[in-house]
Formats: sequence, structure tokens, C-alpha cells
Amino acid sequence: MKKTLKIIGIAVLVLAVAGLAFLFRPVSWGGSPEAENEKPVDVVLIGGGIMSVTLATYLQELEPNWNVHLYERMDNVAEESSNGWNNAGTGHSGYAEMNYTPEKNGRIETEKAVDIVESFEISRQFWAHEVSMGRLPQPSEFINPTPHMSFVWGDDNIAYLKNRRDALVKNPMFYGMQYTTDHAQIAKWAPLVMQGRDPAQKVAATYMPLGTDVNFGVITRSLTKSLQRNANFHLGLSTEVRGLHQNADKTWNVTVHDLKANKDRTIKTRFVFIGAGGASLKLLQLSGIPEAKNYAGFPVGGQFLAFQTPAVADKHHVKVYGLAETGAPPMSVPHLDARKLDGKAVTLFGPFALQSTKFLKNGSWTDLFNSVYDTNVIPMTKVGIENLDLVKYLAQQASLTDADRQAQLVKYFPQAKRSDWKLITAGQRVQIIKRDPKKGAVLQFGTEIVSDKDGTIAALLGASPGASTSPGIMLKVLDKAFPQQTKGIWADKIRTMVPSVGRKINDSPALTNEIRRMTSQALHLPYLEVPADLTPAAKAPAAAPAPKAKAGQNLNTEEQAL
Repeated sequence: MKKTLKIIGIAVLVLAVAGLAFLFRPVSWGGSPEAENEKPVDVVLIGGGIMSVTLATYLQELEPNWNVHLYERMDNVAEESSNGWNNAGTGHSGYAEMNYTPEKNGRIETEKAVDIVESFEISRQFWAHEVSMGRLPQPSEFINPTPHMSFVWGDDNIAYLKNRRDALVKNPMFYGMQYTTDHAQIAKWAPLVMQGRDPAQKVAATYMPLGTDVNFGVITRSLTKSLQRNANFHLGLSTEVRGLHQNADKTWNVTVHDLKANKDRTIKTRFVFIGAGGASLKLLQLSGIPEAKNYAGFPVGGQFLAFQTPAVADKHHVKVYGLAETGAPPMSVPHLDARKLDGKAVTLFGPFALQSTKFLKNGSWTDLFNSVYDTNVIPMTKVGIENLDLVKYLAQQASLTDADRQAQLVKYFPQAKRSDWKLITAGQRVQIIKRDPKKGAVLQFGTEIVSDKDGTIAALLGASPGASTSPGIMLKVLDKAFPQQTKGIWADKIRTMVPSVGRKINDSPALTNEIRRMTSQALHLPYLEVPADLTPAAKAPAAAPAPKAKAGQNLNTEEQAL
């Protein structure tokens, strides 16, 4: 017995020592290979998704003579979360996403929805400009009019939806949103939602004709082709970044590995942008900047039910958003989406969460473990304990059967047949775990730009609304990295690309009409004239402070959809 206990004790000690050694291991191993270029290139972009490509497009127009390198580990750009099949394709504008408008203290909070629609209007302006410059194809290849609906049942939810609509339409950018409880009217908007539904069931819906479906993969690939027409742009595919080392003069040595040739090379650059989706966290840690120590990541995959048969896809032309089930996290918001993918009409329902330790769809199961260090293990543990409901939800999702998924589907598509859909796996999302100076460690939904104090490196962490607001997010990156230029010699060029920059569109019906009229014409989207006398809703007094968190409760204020 003593011998057995001794063996167990030794084993525990060895495991403890190994665990500590793992947590306190170096983030990067020593120095950096000498760069092949003595004069640094201007920018290195990591990741071939819509974020990096959008930033490169801005830079090429602002500084066409700059030497810009983009590296992507896959064989093509837009193969991860930017791929049309790896996301919901919603042009996130706050029209249908009810978790952007929580009801607190008897008041519908519209501020977040207004911020989201403002951000999407920046995207529309940027894409309209790129169409006019010939860098994007015909708009119908990447953006299509697709009304956005919110759909609920139950007395409390119906009352909430009406209050939500009444609060939102006071804002110019939400003018035109319709509300009804009439079954026949909802059936006109979304026949699949109402066919076969109990006529006695109380339901309600809002309908916004200005909604869109967006194929971010087409945008990414098209802009990349345009970038390649400039000899100063260099695209490295099948190339993985494996080293980031800052030099004494604040430049960076970026070591890249050619996955096909199995060779390394190192490039010196003045600025690095990390836009590698879920892999951004690990690369940010690799940089060694102090700011990286404040972050950890929690990966969540997504799955959708895909209908491609014309009998279904050709009858559904809207995006229908519901409410998350009681106790479920914001990322679980169900939606029945009309899509245009690969030139065909497709209907998707989901998302269903997928438990995974990968940070990328094409990543490794070790990704999560390799991101754990002594600086973030305690925040990760704390957030895990405080979000046991999320852990429980993910465990439940992992055990779902096709019958379980069908049961969720028929709540929104009563006559759906199991034989009509197949389960597809979408992209991976890595939610931010952040060390907040006031709240401690929190699980944060949404996106965040992290940069060093000198603005020589920036990384984009987080998930939704992500791609929808990529042009606005990349403007913020430009402000962080090149503040003098954005306020100086670049200012007029930026206004040419995004005329509303620096102004709040929602503050003025006239400005709302001016910007939307322009983008609607350029992108072939519907347009609604906002009455000149529609005064934007006055900002309500700040809500009462949130109650102090109880033990085991993480009061996360971010309520964004996956």
C-alpha cells in the first residue's frame, strides 16, 4: 500500500512540475533569424481573410508605392471564416438581431444597434467605392437585397418586440421597419416560417426591407486580385508565420515558413497587422508585447443545417432571427437565412455550437492548450467557473442528434423534412477572455483591436459582427498605427472612400438619405427616403448600474451574435 501511494505521489509531483514548466515556458525561443532585406518593407499582413485584405486595399489607395506583404497559410485567400460557407452572411445592421437591443429597467436600449448600423453603413460606402474603382465585381455577386426579420412567440416576447420596434424607428437609420402580429402578413414575408404553423399560436414579427446578404469570400478574393495588379503587393500563399521579433529600431522581423518548399525566410517590416482569425491570439502572444498578456481565448465552432433544393431555397428570401432559448448564451441566437452561395440560392438554419479546441477550422486540436501561459491561466479558469452555463450549453450541443436539430428547426420551419437538409461545419470563432482593470477576467463577445504603445503592431481578436464591419474596423487600425497620416495627408482620400467618416449618420435624416441614396444606387440595393422631420431619438439617461456580481456569475455586458 505504501509503495502504491509513493508511486502515486511521485506521479502527481511529476505532473505538477511538468504543468508548471508548460505554463512558464517561453512564448518564443530566443532571437530572430537575420532578415533577408536590409531596408524594411512598409507592412506585413498575416492572414488572408477579409480583414487583412480590406486593410491592404485601403493602404494601396492611400500609399500605392508602399511595399505590402500578405501571408496566408492556406492555398488560397478566404478559406477560413471569410469563406461564404463558413459564416451566416448577414450584413449585420441591428435590424433583426434582438440581442443588440436588450430591455433593461423597462427600457429598450438601442445604442448598440445604432452603433452596428452605423458601422455597416461604412462598409456599404467602402464597397460602393471599390465597385466604382473596378476592384469589386457586379454588386449582385457579393451583396444582395435580403430583408431582415425578427420573429417571436409568447406574450412577453411579443410585447418586447413591439417595444423594440417602437424604440428603433425613432432613429432615421431604422425608418421603414414594419411590425405585425398578423399570420397572413408574416406568411407573405416568410412563407416557410408560417406554413404548417398552428393558427392559434400568437406570433409577431418585424420586417426591414433594407437588409442584405453578403458573400465575404467573394469580396476577399476580388479585392485580392485587384491588389495583385500592383507590383508593390506581394502575396504569399501556403506560407505560415512562425516568428515575430521586434528590433531595437521598432521594426519587426517576421519569420515565415513555406509549407510546400519546407523553407524559412525572414522579412523586416515597419508595421505588422495580425488578421488571422482565431489564430490571431497565438500570433499576438508570439510577438511578446506586454499588451498580449491581458488576453486568452475560448474557441467555439458552429454548424448549420443547409437546404439547397429549389423546393426550399427558392421559397425563402429573408433572414429570420429569433431569440436565444432561456439560459442560452447570446451566440446561440437561431436564424433561418436566405443565402446566395456559388451562384445558387441556399437556406441555412443555425447555428449549433461545436465544441472544439481548434482556433481555426483547419487548425490543430492543440491550439487552445498552446495559448495557455502563466499570465492567462488564472483568468481562463475564473471565466470558466463563472460561465458554467456556457460550458453546460456547449456540452449539450455536443450531444445533439439529428432528431434534436430537427426539433429546433421546426420551431422556425414547421414543415421542414429531415431529408431536405445536411449538416455543415462553419468556421471557428475564438471569443476573447480579457483582463479588465475593474471587473477582473471577463468573457467578451465581439471584436477588439490590440496594439502596442508605439503602434508598430496590431491584432484583431474576437468574432461577430466582424466581417460585416471590416471597413470600419480597419479604419480604426489605421488610426492606431498611422494617426498623423489619417488626420493629415490621408484625410481627403479616406473621405473619398468613406464620405461619412467622422460624422454620425443617424444624427441627421438628410445625411442618412444622402449616404444611403448613394450606396443603394452603387450596390443595387433598395432605398427608403427618411422624412426630413424625423428627429433622432434623444439619448436616454444612463441606465442604473448593473448589480454587483454574485459568486460564480460573470456579468458580461457584451451581447453580440455569433
